[in-house]
Amino acid sequence: MRPLPSGTVTLMFTDIEGSTRLLRELGETGYAAALAEHRSLLRKAFADHDGVEVDTQGDAFFVAFPTASGALAAASQVTGALASEKLHVRIGLHTGTPLLSEEGYVGTDVHRAARIAAAGHGGQVLVGAATAALVERGDLRDLGEHRFKDLASPERVFQLGQGEFPPLKSLYRTNLPVPATPFLGRERELTEVCDLLSRKEVRLLSLTGPGGTGKTRLALQAAAEASEAFPDGLWWVSLAPLRDPALVLPSVAAILDMKEQPGTPLSETLVSELAGKRALVILDNCEHLLPQAADAVATLRDADGPTVLVTTRERMRLGGEQAWPVPPLSDEDGVALFVARARSIDPSFTVTPEVSKLCEALDELPLAIELAAARTSLFAPEQLLQRLGQRLDLLTGVRDADPRQRTLRATIEWSFDLLTEREQDLFQCLSVFAGGCTFEAAEAICGADPDTLQSLVDKSLIRRRDSEVSRRFWMLETIRGFAAESLTASGSENQVRKAHAGWFSTRVARLAWAVREDEPGAKASLAADLANARAGLADALSREDARVAGDFLFGLWWLWVSEGLGSEAATAAGAWLGLNRTRLSSIDRLPGLFAASEIVRFTGDLRRAAELKREQLASARTHDNEAIHGWKVKRVIPATLSDLSQIELAIGNIVEAGALAGEALSIRRRSGERGGVGHALVAVGMVALVAGDVERARAAFIEAGELLAGSGDSVSATLYRAECDLLLEDLTSAASGLRTCVEELRGASVVVDVADAARVGASLALGRGDDQTAAVLLGAFVRILSDAGMALALDAHWHLDYERMTERLRAELGEESLDRERARGAELTRDEVLDLTLEVAS
Repeated sequence: MRPLPSGTVTLMFTDIEGSTRLLRELGETGYAAALAEHRSLLRKAFADHDGVEVDTQGDAFFVAFPTASGALAAASQVTGALASEKLHVRIGLHTGTPLLSEEGYVGTDVHRAARIAAAGHGGQVLVGAATAALVERGDLRDLGEHRFKDLASPERVFQLGQGEFPPLKSLYRTNLPVPATPFLGRERELTEVCDLLSRKEVRLLSLTGPGGTGKTRLALQAAAEASEAFPDGLWWVSLAPLRDPALVLPSVAAILDMKEQPGTPLSETLVSELAGKRALVILDNCEHLLPQAADAVATLRDADGPTVLVTTRERMRLGGEQAWPVPPLSDEDGVALFVARARSIDPSFTVTPEVSKLCEALDELPLAIELAAARTSLFAPEQLLQRLGQRLDLLTGVRDADPRQRTLRATIEWSFDLLTEREQDLFQCLSVFAGGCTFEAAEAICGADPDTLQSLVDKSLIRRRDSEVSRRFWMLETIRGFAAESLTASGSENQVRKAHAGWFSTRVARLAWAVREDEPGAKASLAADLANARAGLADALSREDARVAGDFLFGLWWLWVSEGLGSEAATAAGAWLGLNRTRLSSIDRLPGLFAASEIVRFTGDLRRAAELKREQLASARTHDNEAIHGWKVKRVIPATLSDLSQIELAIGNIVEAGALAGEALSIRRRSGERGGVGHALVAVGMVALVAGDVERARAAFIEAGELLAGSGDSVSATLYRAECDLLLEDLTSAASGLRTCVEELRGASVVVDVADAARVGASLALGRGDDQTAAVLLGAFVRILSDAGMALALDAHWHLDYERMTERLRAELGEESLDRERARGAELTRDEVLDLTLEVAS
């Protein structure tokens, strides 16, 4: 047998698809003959292209090639030779630099090659990106990026040849995080958990055990392995950053992209949306929210469809709960984990008998083993055993805790004591962050420097994760809990929390306009620190710091409203309004007033919103030459007047609304700002439209559209102009304007404009006698508004137009047909709504 190639090698995995079925069809003798022929053909192809057989099990081969081109040629030869056979072989190729040991290849490259092969179908050859980069791509078909059950980052996958096959068996519809390290061992535990997840009668599975036992990592891997049983998605919800149990269901809804429906409890919306869905919802780190959070878990358990997987230090104590205590690692798995982590620091690390003894002393706890292994650059295993053994002996007399928890705490304390004073200070301070942080935040709040932070990462006390938005640093909850205790004991907690709240309140407030205007990346940046913002807001409210809390409110209100988190927004606004804001200067009140008035307005309490807008207006007039959080107060005055005019219009005060809109327009015209004048004209036009002066309204909307052209804000003006055309029975002009709007809305995210386009489309369809389409679009209009947490009464004209169309359609279609068609519209996706609206306008 030739020696295995080393260095950069291409690994091939093959197996027969449907081998059990073939055994039944061919019988034992026939299958044995076919299998022998299969092996002969494959071995010839391997040999022809310098492949070396690493392992063979049943009908599967593991082969290594010194070149990527040779591996690809062998795969092509195999598929050609088997094209007319009953055996359908799937093949996966991946190129890397696996470690060559006495027992064969070791490392993540081996696992990745196997995962790629397992994602394919009989007769299909899948090629990883690393392999594709080394060969001519003429016959390679790009299948896009995919994630596999090893939970690594997405990889671009190619197919050899142009054949048609079902979709790859990769992970999709998932937000499972990318683990920092590969999953090692635990084969028995993984099998048992996957088996429980596959049982229909198990609706709620709780993985229980002390911190550091590996509950989260096991849950993630089990979810990935069981993914084929959950075609409607695998959804991971981290509860660790939450401190309020009332946020559990809103957090689940946000991950599932489900919105609160006005007047309907979120629990009912979730149960309705999840009904019939074969999905897996993973709730990670639940224990600190118990017992209150158990009600939220019960809501998800009772939904007819999904399975709920929970990681927690204690059981939920709910009916139907299947608890599964996560055991420590086996001795073999513990040693394998220690060695893997040690070799990530020093590839030459060698195993000694002391490693097994050390893992046993650490109760085979994964986190404790990782922390100890992180110190192998300083201490040999026998030294680690001696030093940790002394620390563990000190705790043997403690009887009020789980022995494994005592072991873990001793390990964390030992790791902490080995830190420099600078490292200890930073470690303690970083516990203030909820859901992690960027380096910039750690630097500003904790005085972090790159070397000290990297040192904590190297010691496994801090984890690093890259996202589309930024690189973030975070702690496992067990370690964060210890760090938080240390921070409290240091006497610096209040000072650190105040600095945290102050920095994040300023950050989110400065992002407010960018998020509102849908600037690229702004919303994702804000969402990444939502947990920190929530924690900072709660801290500011508890300290009755109305200025900082108001800044948070200002920074978060549009995210809350647009993401359907209306209840959270209303609760926060109510808490802020309950503070004594009169102690603040009038300019410091402005951000909170702006946000609170908008939240109250969007939730439908128009009279209270009008009161707050007037208070906001008075504050703004007092400071019209100043700026706050990067926006000029002078610009707020006409915007507030326009907002107030629309609120008064919705209440029914048309005269007052007209005066306010007129004043806003006068200020805007004096400033000469085209966009501002355009926005003010829209408000003037709305007053005229509700008052029945359609010609005046149309003229205002035409001028507004011209002034706002090219700014992205012209859609609403064009839509209202199209509506005026409808009222004037100019259907051709109305259709032309609607087509223009639909094209501009492609790819945009201003949901209110999409809703309004559906409403105007419904009116056009009604004008053309297409009652069914009108009803469908009317249903879409209401659903989009509801998803955004907006009340129909928010806009006087919306409400009047909706009632007018509903009454007419009820007369034409009847109640039952109207409800059926509106329900159809409520099920349409955003793109489908735009497609249907465009069809009506064509």
